[in-house]
Amino acid sequence: MAKRVKQVYQFKISLKDVKPPVWRRVQVPKDYSFWDMHVAIQDAMGWLDCHLHEFTMVDPSTGRKAQIGIPDDEFERDRDTLPGWECDIAKYFALDKRLAVYTYDFGDNWRHSVRLEEIVPREKDIAYPRCLAGRRACPPEDCGGPWGYEALLQILGSPGHEQHEEMRLWVGDDFDPAAFSAGKVSFDDPLSRWMVAFCDA
Repeated sequence: MAKRVKQVYQFKISLKDVKPPVWRRVQVPKDYSFWDMHVAIQDAMGWLDCHLHEFTMVDPSTGRKAQIGIPDDEFERDRDTLPGWECDIAKYFALDKRLAVYTYDFGDNWRHSVRLEEIVPREKDIAYPRCLAGRRACPPEDCGGPWGYEALLQILGSPGHEQHEEMRLWVGDDFDPAAFSAGKVSFDDPLSRWMVAFCDA
């Protein structure tokens, strides 16, 4: 049986360029990879994990900016992207190196501030990862990024707008931008997600 790590990392993930604020507070095991962290962010935020992603932060071993995600020639942009499943978060995050930017969907460009808040002891009989708190619903996929989402909210809040019914139909009647419940967050197994992404071809 694998030995369980004794510490967990607590992060606050905040969606950048979106008002009112959309954020989540999550705890993950210290031995998580960046792929595992990616899956936890997707599930806590409410994204569908159907686009590329990337973490950007300082590599403490070199002092240079590192990109960690899924290497892909189409989006290389003249620099290397390290495979997230080969990089451990504990080698990059520390209490004096707290910040990263997580970008999801390079078209809509959803940028998230990922801040390490604290490192705490693992609690007995608690399943990790877990979502402790959060605020507001995740924007719908493919709505045009922060500025597209701002326009969408204005339309949804204006019943007299000519696109109101069309946009309400598109997002669904159950979409409430103010709604979020940490207790309803369900986390997928990162290995299963990796197998679906890379081994189901």
